[in-house]
Amino acid sequence: MSQPSLDPIELAASVKAWGRELGFQQVGICGVELAEHEAHLQRWLAAGYQGEMDYMAAHGRKRSRPDELVPGTLRVVSLRMDYLPGDTRMAERLAQPEHAYVSRYALGRDYHKLIRKRLQQLAERIQAAIGPFGYRAFVDSAPVLEKALAEQAGLGWIGKNTLVLNRKAGSWFFLGELFVDVPLPVDEPTTRDHCGSCRACLDVCPTGAFVGERLLDARKCISYLTIELKGPIPVELRAPMGNRVFGCDDCQIVCPWNRFARPTEQPDFQPRHGLDSSELASLFRWTEAEFLSRTEGSPLRRAGYERWLRNLAVGLGNAPSTIPVLEALQARREHPSPLVREHVEWALARHAERAPA
Repeated sequence: MSQPSLDPIELAASVKAWGRELGFQQVGICGVELAEHEAHLQRWLAAGYQGEMDYMAAHGRKRSRPDELVPGTLRVVSLRMDYLPGDTRMAERLAQPEHAYVSRYALGRDYHKLIRKRLQQLAERIQAAIGPFGYRAFVDSAPVLEKALAEQAGLGWIGKNTLVLNRKAGSWFFLGELFVDVPLPVDEPTTRDHCGSCRACLDVCPTGAFVGERLLDARKCISYLTIELKGPIPVELRAPMGNRVFGCDDCQIVCPWNRFARPTEQPDFQPRHGLDSSELASLFRWTEAEFLSRTEGSPLRRAGYERWLRNLAVGLGNAPSTIPVLEALQARREHPSPLVREHVEWALARHAERAPA
């Protein structure tokens, strides 16, 4: 364990100031006790709500015990960075069934590298002030209960939609963590639930993925279906997906607290390649080379080309029966991937059912 040469209170204040200088909008500090959240996680896993996300249970209880994941950890510095790229006309895009809806977080460059780099810079500033110390930086890349830690660090509360909500910033932000072996003073956790009787997020979910307040069945969540699920999308969930081809923002769009969200100033989070306004048929015509080129450094890479086409085929099946839509689907009927072909046939059957007799 490192012994800070600065007064712990002064060091904590400096850490928060340095974090803000590095582009984070808020920084909090918490301990490593997450017993209540650990119990919730175990109940969630026991219910099978994680679907194919086996990694959620792969590390035992290390996910909810920071000092076991990284021995020697005494405190967690939790940080948030806003990512909403201004007015990307979300509701308008969702109401345009021929256009693809890509979750707002995935329109720009992959956030992992940017935030990890900033966390490393923060660690270097701490080291310059107190000398060598133990730390590990995490950005949604390891078994870490980041939302629980953010709540414990006072960054917000976990809302009914299972996201961290902040009264001054809503929920359009990324989280990052710095596990440290320095006994910094901790912040007051967020203990008050400001959702009240509101259930807008629960009611708006297109696929009915919320089985209760703060309880999400990932197997029905469009983000899971379009990003994590490797096989066919369940037939009964395809029509409700609409034009959402990578992720889903509905439960954030309707959240009243997001009226306080502020546009990001990070250039990396601005839309690239017109992904905030592209037509489904146009994206469906991308070759694999085009996909790899236009998604370089993008979160879209996580789905891969085959699943990208799968998702777009569902969107096209839900789109109006226009010539561009039907031609795009016909062009992929002989695609080498059985997964793509199956979704294309489903989409064409949808259009055939809607055709006038």
